[in-house]
Amino acid sequence: MSLTPRAEGVLALIGFGLCIPAANWLIGHVGTYCVPSGPCLVPVAPGLMAPSGVLMIGLALVLRDLVQRRLGVGFSAAAVLAGAALSGFLAPPALVIASAVAFLLSEFADLAVYTPLQKRGLVMAVLASSVVGLVVDSIAFLWLAFGSLDFLAGQVIGKAWMVLAALPFVHLLRKRDERLGIQPA
Repeated sequence: MSLTPRAEGVLALIGFGLCIPAANWLIGHVGTYCVPSGPCLVPVAPGLMAPSGVLMIGLALVLRDLVQRRLGVGFSAAAVLAGAALSGFLAPPALVIASAVAFLLSEFADLAVYTPLQKRGLVMAVLASSVVGLVVDSIAFLWLAFGSLDFLAGQVIGKAWMVLAALPFVHLLRKRDERLGIQPA
């Protein structure tokens, strides 16, 4: 039994929403090293560490695109606004502004790039919009939270790993949609 496109959109929306508390929880609890009064860090490449929440933010960028594909741009924009509020509400007190603003800016940057590209190809649109979103998120979060871009390379690479891991699934989804004649919302 397969899900309807709308049901897939709802599942992507739920996953998108769950990425926010997961990222905030990870950053304070999971890592190979936790900075006292700071983030927990994970290795993302040889010699590069990043706050552990980056893994969920990379996934959130892809899921936002899938929400838009299945439920439409208006629903996706509303989800971004709700996600920014949720991010600000759930973030550790010292990171509330940085978390909410970075989430809002990056997800709307993702939306702005994904929307015109989605008709040219789902995988390309997801990749391009996610790259823009993860760079915007990394710069905004690090600068607002710490006044420094010291972890920029690690942030970008950590988020990119999650985007790259999701692309085969996105490719399969596009192929299935083409086979079944399913159009984006």
